[in-house]
Amino acid sequence: MKRFEDLEVYKKAFALAISVYKLTNSKSFDLNIKNQIQRAALSIPLNIAEGFELQSNKQFIKFLYISKASSGELRSLLRICEELNFIDKIIVDDLLNETEDVSKQLSKFISYLKNSKIE
Repeated sequence: MKRFEDLEVYKKAFALAISVYKLTNSKSFDLNIKNQIQRAALSIPLNIAEGFELQSNKQFIKFLYISKASSGELRSLLRICEELNFIDKIIVDDLLNETEDVSKQLSKFISYLKNSKIE
């Protein structure tokens, strides 16, 4: 793989970030929550990209873990937004499913990289 843009997990994380960003820009949100949820969503694909570009398997894994942590943060923020009635439950459930899918893909990718002979 020569480009992070070719990674399936990056593509899904990128699409998720765009969805969250568009949703939070189109609705009225508390500014603190809006900023935090956008940062968490953006952090997922950005850390995949940054880690990939370091050209070190060890560093890449570290950044994939950061992406995975950001996906947990995003899930928590989505639940908060649902409780505060900022986002409808149906939309939250869809975004949670997408976020969990990305998180599972990150876990599998991390396991693959840990077990590979690539440095």
